[in-house]
Amino acid sequence: MSVQTPISRFPVPDLAALPEDLRARIAAVQEKAGFVPNIFLALAHRPEEFRAFMAYHDALMDRPGGLTKAEREMIVVATSAANDCLYCVVAHGAILRVRAKDPRIADQIAVNHAKADITPRQRAMLDFAVKVATRSQAVGAEDHAALAGHGFSPDDIWDIAAITALFALSNRLASVSDLRPNDEFYALGR
Repeated sequence: MSVQTPISRFPVPDLAALPEDLRARIAAVQEKAGFVPNIFLALAHRPEEFRAFMAYHDALMDRPGGLTKAEREMIVVATSAANDCLYCVVAHGAILRVRAKDPRIADQIAVNHAKADITPRQRAMLDFAVKVATRSQAVGAEDHAALAGHGFSPDDIWDIAAITALFALSNRLASVSDLRPNDEFYALGR
């Protein structure tokens, strides 16, 4: 017998009561994914913060640049694992599996990116991202030089750090709210 666990410790608003722009954003995601990710429901109880978070998310995760969409998701998975965030590892692991077209990659990165089946360039990217997530005060010129040696531009390095920082916020909110991953994420991309 399963117990129905709430998706968050905080209020989850009725979708019909949300402002139109939030309803439209959630409906678009639901149409594409086939379900509403719980993070959208959890953030929606504070519409201004939802808008701000999603604007920065989109600016980082959808912008053109030297990082692929799969590499951006790799950063989220590796740093979310370093921050022990169940929701983000599961949800973004699913997105990574789809974007990388690889059913094993997210699990490998979440457990130990140093042993994952990724390129040396991607390993250097994740080494840096995890350092930013866990010891940002220790990041120095040598870290920037190492990434430059793998072909990362200053904009790419900013993107790696900014994605890590945004998801540190997300990881902490998800953990504090006891946000539960949607069941659909576990099977996606496998």
